[in-house]
Formats: sequence, C-alpha cells, structure tokens
Amino acid sequence: MQLRHFPHRRTHEPTPSQDAPDHANRVFAVQRTGALAVAAVILVFGLLGFAGGLDFFSTEGEPVLGMSSNGLLSTISVLTAVVLVVAALRGPRVASTVMIVVGTLFLVSALANLAALRTSFNVLAFEMDNVVFSVVAGLLLLLLGAYGRVSGSLPPDSPYARPRTEDSEPESYPSTPAEFAAERAMRAAEIAVVNHVATADQRRRVAAMAEVHSRGDRRRVWMEFDRSAS
Repeated sequence: MQLRHFPHRRTHEPTPSQDAPDHANRVFAVQRTGALAVAAVILVFGLLGFAGGLDFFSTEGEPVLGMSSNGLLSTISVLTAVVLVVAALRGPRVASTVMIVVGTLFLVSALANLAALRTSFNVLAFEMDNVVFSVVAGLLLLLLGAYGRVSGSLPPDSPYARPRTEDSEPESYPSTPAEFAAERAMRAAEIAVVNHVATADQRRRVAAMAEVHSRGDRRRVWMEFDRSAS
C-alpha cells in the first residue's frame, strides 16, 4: 500500500516592503489619522474642563466648547483620548478595533444620557448638545474603524483580506449514478487494502489513486480503470 503524499500548502501572505500596496497605505492612513483627530477634539474638551475647575459630580455642568461638562466627564474625555492615541501609535489594526469599540460606547452613552437628562442620574452633566456630539463622534469612529475592513468583498491588497491558499480548489462531489457507484467501490477497495484482503485489481487502482490528491481526480482515475476494463 502506498501512502498518499499531501504537499504543504502555502499561503500568500503580504510581504512587508517599502513599496506597500496603495490600498493598504490608504486604509492605514485613514484609520490612524482618524483616531488621532477624534482624540485631539476629545482631549481639548477634557483639558478645558479641568482648566475651568469644574465640580466632579455636578449634574449641572458648565459650558465647554458649546457643550456641558463636569469633572467626571472631563476625566473620561481625557482617558478616552489617551486610549485612541495609544491605539493609533500601536498600529492601524489596533486603532481600527479600538475605534469600533469606542464608537459603540459613544452611541450607548448618548442613548443612556438622553434618558437621564434633567434627572438626578445625569452624573455626566449631559445636555442635548452633548448627546448630539456623542452620536456624531460615535458614528464617525465606527465609520473610520470599519473603513477598508468591513466589506463583503475586500480587494486582494487589503490589509484585512484573508490569505488564500495556493491550491484551493472546490471539492468535487459525485453527481451521477456512475460516480456514486465509483465512490462506493473506491471506499470498499481502500478498506480491503488496509485489511490486506484486496484483490490485485483493487491494489492497482488504489496505488494509481495515490498519485493524485483531490477526491474528484481519484474518482476519475478509478472510472478510467472501469472504462478500460469494459
């Protein structure tokens, strides 16, 4: 009995080089620049809140850049900006993931604080302008984070495209009565060879099939023996 040899499959991985694909460069630039730009706006808003000496847990905030803020919101804003900056510096993939997560949190925050407006639960001192900003910033972060990453058909040079195998071919399944009969005979011959009870014809056929790799090719080899015999 001959053992079938399965060649190692190689995958096409993007090779780092100085001349990276234009699409990858554009995606990375948009994501990193977007993360830094949004972080800059949020950081300025938070620092101005600190500079104004706002009460930390006041539910009636003070105006900052056309919005309302208190010490707690200023702290959260600075921390969020730092997270976005660190993500952008770590790499575009990290920046993309962080922007999607932070964008989702912005949208959740907008809905939660909209329900808490004019109540004692408004611990971030939100006003309607804050809600609008949270929605806009959240959607922008989601758009930038998903840019070049979330798509039904990514181009081959996309940094988020899945690597494809070199010899990836669709599996061939039997579709005719003759092919189904050949499949049954092939399985019976392989079992007989393993159990050392195969006939000379079965051993020849199994040995010939061992020279090919796909199931469809092995089935064609078997059926060529049938045609020769007839």
